[in-house]
Amino acid sequence: MAIITDLAQLYETDTMEWLEATINLLKNRQFEILDLENLIEELEDLGNEKHHRVESLLEQIIRHLLLIEFWDMERDHNINHWRSEVIGFRTQLRRRLTANLRNHLKQHIDSIYQDAFKYVKAKTGFNIEFPENCPYTLDQLFDTDWFPEIFP
Repeated sequence: MAIITDLAQLYETDTMEWLEATINLLKNRQFEILDLENLIEELEDLGNEKHHRVESLLEQIIRHLLLIEFWDMERDHNINHWRSEVIGFRTQLRRRLTANLRNHLKQHIDSIYQDAFKYVKAKTGFNIEFPENCPYTLDQLFDTDWFPEIFP
């Protein structure tokens, strides 16, 4: 029982040392002395962070695609930057994406789009008409070579 208390106290003072101790306990199959409460909290935080990271990357991709497609007053000056940003965000997303995270993005695409939509409307001064719903499919958003067609 003292080890459990010590691990819980260690978590409060030095999470890296707590993590190393917890990993060692898991490797040695000493499950009975794990600090389960804090371990569960850390695992939940890890899952949430993964979700947040891919949501943020997808939001950035959508923002830049909207700017490319709809902000024609700034397009000539910024298109190379916006395209390079999309490529970079897609690369980062591809490196992190799992089937589980892809399903998460599929379930949350509407809210992610709404956040991107609000940002882009504010950035452009609220004077450009953008689609109320996401005009891009997930396949288009993930496709490293896809960009909206721009008509001069």
